Amino acid sequence: MGIMFGLFKKPKLIKLRGLSENKKYGIAARSLKELLKKGCKMLQVPLPGSHICLYEDGTEVTDDYFKTLAVNAELVLLTKGQNWKGFVCDIGQLLGFSDRHTDILIESAQDLLMDEHSEKRRRILTDLLHNLKDTSDVEEREQDEDWFQGIESRFKTKSDYMKFNCENRIRGYMKDVEGYASSIQSAKVQREYKEVVDCMAEKLKSAKYNGCYFVRKEKERSRLCTKEGWFSCQGAFDQDKCSSLHSINPYGNRESRIVFSTWNLDHRIEKRRTIIPALAKALQGHKSNDINWDYFYRLLFTKENLKLVHIVCHKKRAHDLLCDSRQIYKKRKKI
Repeated sequence: MGIMFGLFKKPKLIKLRGLSENKKYGIAARSLKELLKKGCKMLQVPLPGSHICLYEDGTEVTDDYFKTLAVNAELVLLTKGQNWKGFVCDIGQLLGFSDRHTDILIESAQDLLMDEHSEKRRRILTDLLHNLKDTSDVEEREQDEDWFQGIESRFKTKSDYMKFNCENRIRGYMKDVEGYASSIQSAKVQREYKEVVDCMAEKLKSAKYNGCYFVRKEKERSRLCTKEGWFSCQGAFDQDKCSSLHSINPYGNRESRIVFSTWNLDHRIEKRRTIIPALAKALQGHKSNDINWDYFYRLLFTKENLKLVHIVCHKKRAHDLLCDSRQIYKKRKKI
């Protein structure tokens, strides 16, 4: 009876493709053995050594696994010596080709998203689509109107806006420095403090508020990104690098530009808790001319103490890093 039941069992429709084929073939089979036989004939490959895997993650299909497959499951037929690690292999092959295949990749990813319910797979494909729909190769407003949506018309290029974005952050740091003066009790110290701040402001103005950090057209030593516009997280204040390898290209599309605004230019030695109070304390009993204000300037406004950090890597707890006392005051020349 078991044999008779197997003969009349309804065949299962499967979508099968070869290792290097984009085309999928619909094949009806009652068992893995039947599927292998029909698949090898359809794709004109030898049967000995052939095996079948799930397209999604490369899991090899066994006789028992075949029974649990859903109708229209996507499978890959592999010959002897071939292997498949999942749909990422497909993506890898396409990414190795020229840019003209990008549209094919986008279309394929969109099709998979429409049919797929796997949360992990949807996240990977969504990120892939997000980065593929990239216009980072263009600069002008008229070439990428969507990127400039919500941005004032005075900005004509992406680099202009990114420079302004960085300048705004640095200007904010200067406002914090200037604002601290009102909390200084001693009028004399407050006066000396303001003189130091004025010197810093002049230098920062001449440096154009270090807006170059976000501009991909700047020289490599002046920017924090690649020439294509990719920024990498530099890790938390107490780490040498980002363990999660966060990266982003705000030049690529509007969403990336907006998300990049959540990244922090974080002070390793903290601005409000450490640097500014240390400056004010150093002026107690000293004049502004005694202070090595350039040291404080570098800590407050330059890459010497600033790290570009993804919001996840930004630790808001106290950093417990102090200013170098040897650099606070100007060195006296020996007579």
